[in-house]
Amino acid sequence: MAAAPAPADLEHVETWIFDLDNTLYAASTGLFSQIDRRMTEFIAKKYRLDTESAGRMRHAYYLSHGTTLSGLMEAEGLEPHEFLAYVHDIDLSPLVPRPDLAAALTRLPGRRFVYTNGSHAHAERVMDKLGVLSLFEAIHDIAAARYCPKPQRAAYEALLAEHAIAPESAAMFEDMPRNLEAPHALGMTTVLVRGHAKWADLSEGARKPGHVHHFAPDLAQFLHQARVRKPNTPTAATQ
Repeated sequence: MAAAPAPADLEHVETWIFDLDNTLYAASTGLFSQIDRRMTEFIAKKYRLDTESAGRMRHAYYLSHGTTLSGLMEAEGLEPHEFLAYVHDIDLSPLVPRPDLAAALTRLPGRRFVYTNGSHAHAERVMDKLGVLSLFEAIHDIAAARYCPKPQRAAYEALLAEHAIAPESAAMFEDMPRNLEAPHALGMTTVLVRGHAKWADLSEGARKPGHVHHFAPDLAQFLHQARVRKPNTPTAATQ
């Protein structure tokens, strides 16, 4: 039987940055599948397409622009607010409070952020349902990023500048390997969280890419076991 991997050494980390969807909550909840479906529905209604054509359009823009929204804005001139409101109007009943995750986050020293390509309102709803909203200093959403999405390097540079974050003492948690390439290049510690196979470009058990420092099959367990500088009392959210 293979030995359990050693706890990750994160004693240098002072700023903790987490993606939202399929990272703070498990992909098995199916929440992002709802968002995925609603993106296709929105495109089908907006551009009078059948479901199959709308799905191809959604995925093509995701691949070429980093997010479907970014592609629609650039190529179709879409106003983003109607899209974000529609795709995030989802059923959150699969989410339950996660005291284990809250406890794991509480032990992390320093500052904590959520950085999402989604909307601030969606992030707040999800984090509140999980019971972790008050544990974060801020939510950096797609509007705060001026609609420049991950995985573009400029998006991460703006995040670091906006919140005065030193990349060498920051860790980025993501469910998508390509969204960790720029953080790695900027000097951040990168952690790949198990996500949905449809969206993560890495199958479970595969060798980690060079730009991924750590792999977290379960986020709460990974954080509980990681070596951190010292316990920390959380500050109230400032959203």
